Amino acid sequence: MEFYQFKVERPLTMNMAGKFTAPSPEWMHIQRTLMDFELFIPTQGSLYIANDRDHYELREGDFLLMSPGMYQYGYRSSDCSFYWLHFTVQDDFEVLRDLADYAYEPCLVVIPETGTVRSSDKLIVLMKQLQDSVRSYREQTLSNYMATTILCELFNQLFVVRKQTGQKLKQQQLYNDIADYIQWHKYENLRVARLAEDFGYNAKYLSSLFTKIAGISLKQYILQEKMEAAKSLLTDTNQSVNEIAMQLGYPDSHQFMKSFKKITGLTPTDYRNAYANRLLYYK
Repeated sequence: MEFYQFKVERPLTMNMAGKFTAPSPEWMHIQRTLMDFELFIPTQGSLYIANDRDHYELREGDFLLMSPGMYQYGYRSSDCSFYWLHFTVQDDFEVLRDLADYAYEPCLVVIPETGTVRSSDKLIVLMKQLQDSVRSYREQTLSNYMATTILCELFNQLFVVRKQTGQKLKQQQLYNDIADYIQWHKYENLRVARLAEDFGYNAKYLSSLFTKIAGISLKQYILQEKMEAAKSLLTDTNQSVNEIAMQLGYPDSHQFMKSFKKITGLTPTDYRNAYANRLLYYK
């Protein structure tokens, strides 16, 4: 696998962005040679796409980054939807064959050509906000910085680990397992007591451990993850607020709206209206 190393002291140049929805189950990605970088973030179904070297099957939670000069084509019918971003870089980029060649420096990020992210919801919301900005303002500088934010978010999800300052590896692994568990069960009626029971630990101990590593309480983290999912559903679907509340495990929409406003400062409807201008493509 190759890794792309970018300098982000200056922002990327955003060329195009949008969301694609396959018009039929028989759709296949077009054949072309890329003139710039393209980032794919699937939201539904499987995207079957290939380049000069590899064939990929991308599902929700995956990403793919293709570089300029690559020959790109679909190799199988794809009934899917995905967000995409075309960009160029103002500074030279490097291709690394081994992640060991990367040394962390400020304003330097590295992205593998493909992988799985911890929170695709955050990336989807950022992609939607970029598209809203393009449609609302058409201001290149803003678009460039927002595209750079997406790349930095992807890098942080993949590689930036919280400082452990004396934390034992076993505790860090338990924290990671809890965070992953929450990610996979955030659409359920999730409670600290249930987590403690499922992991076989005392609820007070788990809460204390999580707060010490994450800096926020376990209850607050669960709430934040649910609200990230809510943001994605509000910006990427046409579901009603009540339907979203039910999907996230809330007994009624009132409690959901109260939680959402507590985290974001906006009602779900106000948040949806703030980023309403999705750029949808069908070809």
